[in-house]
Amino acid sequence: MALEILIARDFDHMSEVAGRLLVMDVKDTLAKKKRYVLGLATGNTPTGVYKHVAKAANAGEFDSSKVSSFNLDEYVGLPGENAQQRALHPESYSYFMVQELFALLRKKFAETSVPWGTLIDQARLLAEMESHASDFVLLGRDAGKAISIAAAARSEYLSWIRDEILAAYEHKIKKAGGIDLHVVGVGQKGHIGFHEAGIPFEGNRMLLVQLDANTVDNAVRDGHFATQEQSPRYAVSMGTTLIFEARTVMLLANGTRKSETLLRALLEEPDCTVPVSYGQRYAQQGGKLICVLDKAAAAGVLANADAIRRRGARIQDMSAEAASIRVEKLLFFRDPASSLMG
Repeated sequence: MALEILIARDFDHMSEVAGRLLVMDVKDTLAKKKRYVLGLATGNTPTGVYKHVAKAANAGEFDSSKVSSFNLDEYVGLPGENAQQRALHPESYSYFMVQELFALLRKKFAETSVPWGTLIDQARLLAEMESHASDFVLLGRDAGKAISIAAAARSEYLSWIRDEILAAYEHKIKKAGGIDLHVVGVGQKGHIGFHEAGIPFEGNRMLLVQLDANTVDNAVRDGHFATQEQSPRYAVSMGTTLIFEARTVMLLANGTRKSETLLRALLEEPDCTVPVSYGQRYAQQGGKLICVLDKAAAAGVLANADAIRRRGARIQDMSAEAASIRVEKLLFFRDPASSLMG
């Protein structure tokens, strides 16, 4: 089971460890092929990692013009008169990525892609759903639902979303050769991207999502929107099975509110009620999953370390390491017999 858990001291330490591992993988991969495909997440958790990546690129550690990227998700329903205004809204994920990574690079990525949620007009989406109720079904056990549009949908607009927003994004990833390493975070209820808790794993590769109230609450709590009324209620997202087709998945988590969810994801059998638990299935099938956690997020892992190890995971507590992590100290991750980075 290729599942490695690294425990860092705090957010900065987590960001440095994860950033160094990511840069190592980029360098190793570009030594073997011409293009590196990077999967990206938004939110507060990966921001420190992105700064380390930009710093390394700007220092010449790797050629960022040979990197292309695909983001996990994007909101539907941001304020704006048209797609351009919505994409430039300060809380759009397109804007976030420019601010937190793309604009920091002196040599830009070859191409960047964010799911095309801002192309969807929410008012029209709601009108079409109301007038063509038989064209879709809502999938999910909880409040967050996948809106699954039927192959024979009569609504041209819903069919366009299915084919040109969802299926076309997945096709673009495949055309690029798949994702080499995907950076992901985890929500308090175990959602990953906007694959909300309770949305089935199977058949949900690219999602149009009706968001869970907990996700909306967290967006307000984390300072992205002033009120729940201002927070979007829909999104476009990669589903868990598509996310975990990357050759390596790097899961980041910090803070105490993630601790219980991470423990469930690592100890319980994979179930869509905790979407990130799919990582166990991914690792068992030969995928490379590395979890980089700060000590607060890892509290449950540390308390149940023996049980988690018995499930095949390797745990490395790096929280006592010096603040500056040298790449040489991380080279053991390249050993295919013992780690993910081989």
